[in-house]
Amino acid sequence: VTRLAGPANLLTFSWNSVNFVVCQLCALLTAVWFRLYLHPSKTSPFVRHVVATLLGIYFALFCFGWYALHFLLQSGITYGIMILTGVEHMHKYCLVVALGYLSFCQITRVYVFDYGMYSADFTGPMMVITQKITSVAFEIHDGMARKEDQLNQSQKLLAIRRMPSLLEYFSYNCNFMGILAGPTCSYNDYIAFIEGTPYRHRDLETKGKVNGKSRLNDPSPNVIRKLATCFISLLVFLSVCKVCPVERNVDDDFIATTPFYAQVVYLYLSMLTTRPKYYFVWTLADAINNAAGFGFNGYDSNGLPRWDLISNLRIMNIELATSFKVFLDNWNIQTAHWLKRVCYERCPYNPTAATFLLSAMWHGAYPGYYLTFLTGIVITLAARAVRHNVRPYFLGSPTLKFVYDVITWAATQIAICYTVVPFVLLSVGPSLKFYRSWYFCIHIGCILLAIALPVKPRHLRLKEQQPAVQPSLESTDSNSNQKQKAT
Repeated sequence: VTRLAGPANLLTFSWNSVNFVVCQLCALLTAVWFRLYLHPSKTSPFVRHVVATLLGIYFALFCFGWYALHFLLQSGITYGIMILTGVEHMHKYCLVVALGYLSFCQITRVYVFDYGMYSADFTGPMMVITQKITSVAFEIHDGMARKEDQLNQSQKLLAIRRMPSLLEYFSYNCNFMGILAGPTCSYNDYIAFIEGTPYRHRDLETKGKVNGKSRLNDPSPNVIRKLATCFISLLVFLSVCKVCPVERNVDDDFIATTPFYAQVVYLYLSMLTTRPKYYFVWTLADAINNAAGFGFNGYDSNGLPRWDLISNLRIMNIELATSFKVFLDNWNIQTAHWLKRVCYERCPYNPTAATFLLSAMWHGAYPGYYLTFLTGIVITLAARAVRHNVRPYFLGSPTLKFVYDVITWAATQIAICYTVVPFVLLSVGPSLKFYRSWYFCIHIGCILLAIALPVKPRHLRLKEQQPAVQPSLESTDSNSNQKQKAT
């Protein structure tokens, strides 16, 4: 819920949506050409950077006209900040400026041009560029201003040890593979892809082998399955999006004449029909990157190549989620990583609330977004309390576990739908009308659960885990010492 939408909102019934789909299909074909004819073994990183950047700018101009200049201006301003300010504070300045520029464009588009209309939404790509700008700034700060012992494992992996050149920076932000719909990726991963050295900065524990099989340096991407998913998702969306409109949840006649249990079922079905749009856009964006050779993530336990390094969702895990956390962990995954790395891991106080606030500001100026994220905070706290206090009682037998999973699946799906209604309706009036028709029952229930089933703060739970880890390490050391003595 902290990162519900983004560029997927570009897909509406308009000529702009046609432009978007045409550009993405052209990008898919271009990606195949890029991998075959501009492979790292055949050309230099400089050429790959230039071609990827120019093609990205061309697709952006085709889709959004001169509005695409905002992409270059936002990137140029923040690069100047990186150069002119010190690495100690540049990440803070870049976050404020990039987010402020994005918010300015979102506010003017919403309240000056076309409130409630998603056509020509040039701010969708800007949302992804804002993620990339702030990610680079924080990773440069980690790599050039902080000591190694101050970084966690993820920060060590992603830290940037030198200032990117202007070409590298614009290529990362505006390449044709991700200019329209992302997804966000780490700067180090992107540079490794351009230079033809994937995993150069990653620690491969298996030393290049899986189950005794040698790894291929350049496995072929198989995008057919993802394209089939795109086709099915688009077909479902076009078939059912008008059958169960979300707006009917706030229709006076519907509320007055429909039993409450039927309203619950309709809420689930109406919100279910909105998801295939995101499945289509994000899966197609992933397929474009894979077709260019970007997104390889090692091999699974069977020795098969994985192409999910920058995947943005896992559809089956979403539809079968039995907890709020599982749903969030599989929806808009790259934005989740961004929020975690930029805000949640670094905020000293109330990281959950701060992360929801940042996500709301990033999404845009519609009031419904803020209602969704305020509701999300309450439901997240309640779900965490239930999982920590109630779930252990159902793990004693497979039957109890199955019953728990069924109940929590239904509760999770309804809670998600209840939470995101304002996100779809956008305005305060219809959103509050919907919540009033439900008597704010989920709000009230979640608040009572969060109070009745308290959970220890995160930093206290981490402190309790550390002593548990230390004895196990000591026992391991003592066992190894005994073996050495015996030999």
